[in-house]
Parts: sequence; C-alpha cells; structure tokens
Amino acid sequence: MKERIFNFNAGPAALPQSVLEEVRDDLLNYKGEGLSVMEMSHRSKTFDGIIKDAEQLMKEVMHIPDGYKVLFMQGGATLQFAAVPLNLLADGQSADYINTGAWSKKAIAEAKKLGKQVNVIATSEDENFSYIPDSFSITPDAAYLHITSNNTIFGTQFHTYPDTGSVPLIADMSSDINCRRIDVSQFALIYAGAQKNMGPSGVTIVIIREDLLERSPDNIPTMTSYKIIGGKDSLYNTPPTFGIYIIKLVLEWIQNMGGLEKLEAVNQQKAKLLYDAIDKSDFYKGTVRPDSRSIMNVPFRLPSEDLEKQFVAEALDNGMLGLKGHRSVG
Repeated sequence: MKERIFNFNAGPAALPQSVLEEVRDDLLNYKGEGLSVMEMSHRSKTFDGIIKDAEQLMKEVMHIPDGYKVLFMQGGATLQFAAVPLNLLADGQSADYINTGAWSKKAIAEAKKLGKQVNVIATSEDENFSYIPDSFSITPDAAYLHITSNNTIFGTQFHTYPDTGSVPLIADMSSDINCRRIDVSQFALIYAGAQKNMGPSGVTIVIIREDLLERSPDNIPTMTSYKIIGGKDSLYNTPPTFGIYIIKLVLEWIQNMGGLEKLEAVNQQKAKLLYDAIDKSDFYKGTVRPDSRSIMNVPFRLPSEDLEKQFVAEALDNGMLGLKGHRSVG
C-alpha cells in the first residue's frame, strides 16, 4: 500500500490525519451505539447531538456573534449562486457583484439566468483576474453586494472586505473559510462548500443574519429557501449526515490546535515560503499581483509547458498530488 501523499487538490482537499483516524476508529460502531454515523437516523438523539455540536463549534471557531444562524445545506456553492438571488433579490431590485474569477462569473451568470438585475460594479478580467479590484462604487439601493473572497484558480484573495454601509455584504468563502479569523459581523451572509477547507464534499455551510431569513419568498424551491431550512434547523429533509459529522471533527481539530489565530499564522508561514521561493527565482513565475496574493492558492508558471508537465510528473513521483493547477491562469 502506498504511503499517504501530500494532496494539493483544491477540493475535495486534504483532511487532518487525526480526523481520518477518528473516523476510521468509529466507522463501524460510533461511540458504542452499535452502528455507523452513515447508518444513523437524522432524527435520532445521537445525530441531533452531532449537528448541534457542529453548529455550536462553527460559532465558537469563527466567533460568530448573536443574531446569526448556521445552516447545513446541499448542492454546493453552485446551488447558492441561485439561492442567494432567489431569497434576497426581489423583483424590481438589483444586486451588485464583483467579478474576480471563474466562480464569481458563474454566480453572475446564474443570477442573470433567473432574470435578476445584476450590476457588475468591478472586474479584474482585464488582466486575467490577477488582482482584486479596489476601486468601485456600490449601488446605494442594491439588495446586496456579492464577492468571492478567494479565487481558487487564479490565486487572488480579498485581504480587506468592502465597506458596504447599509448594503448587505455576501461572500462565497468556499476556498478560504476558516483559513483565518474574520469579523463575521461585516457580512449578511457567508456560504461555502465544505470540501475545500472544512470537510468532505456534499455539505454547504451557510451563515446568515437571522433577520434575512424572513426575506425568503414563499414561491421559491423548498431546498433553496433559507427560511424553510433555517426554520427546521437544517433538518427539513435528510441532511448529509456523515459530512456534517466530519465537519464537527475538523472544527474540534481547529480548536485543539489553537483556533483560527494559530491556523492563520501557519497558513501565512507556508504561503510566505512559497512566494519567497517564486520571487527569488528566475525559473518560476508568479501570476498574481503581490497585494492580491492568496494564502490558500499559489499559482505559478514555468518557462515552458513541457517543463510544467515534467514538474507535475516528478512532483507526483515524490508524493505530491494536484499541483497541475488550471490552464486558464495563462
């Protein structure tokens, strides 16, 4: 059997080994219950404890203030591209979007597909998404401003968030949630597919200000309704039980290692090692403006595509998977 490798895939991404070992140990007989979490009723007392613990841990780890609710949904961030405008963008209103890469483009396209009025108030597409725009004007009566906090493919990240005043700020944080401490109170809604930073695929985290729950119209699909899912504490139907259980374990792991402050320091240190090596080299070439560089995704190019293929092959031979990246970085 091959030794465990270093997994650099964006998602599904690597999970802490101690978490995987705990899952393994409890896989057939969870805490003496006589069955696996995979087999457990989502209405059982035991799973009720798991999902409540996961929500509470999320609030503790992220320092989520009172007045917010944590939802465990399905469909990935991609479904949220539709759920956000369905819930929060009423007919006759418009919403602002900042276009910083592939995922924000998809969010914009999905909102338009629903017939919604979208204002793209800033974009970095003019330079192949190599920077985060810092000059834009928010529409005063916009229903919300939507951003993608970190861009997996292009390697850019918001290091400060827009001051939106009375306009609700919404963020897709799929690829950098829990990589650092943030002020959650800046946001009306945060959503994230769990598989890049927090657990396995199949679970979508939504952190929503409770007053926004009442904005969900009654005529939207049930599984996109924040009001319905929130009103049933994420148990309207069978949730992704096993994924929620693993998220709980990952959140416990974050707490045990010292919280997001400690994790951010580790992430900054790792990113600095990579960027320093790239900047000092005439062989590797970074693709992102220094002030917009992500601490989660570090894209770089080599002098030729043949050398890049050789690099990826040799990296795999040395136990490093998922370094190919995406050709659209240019």
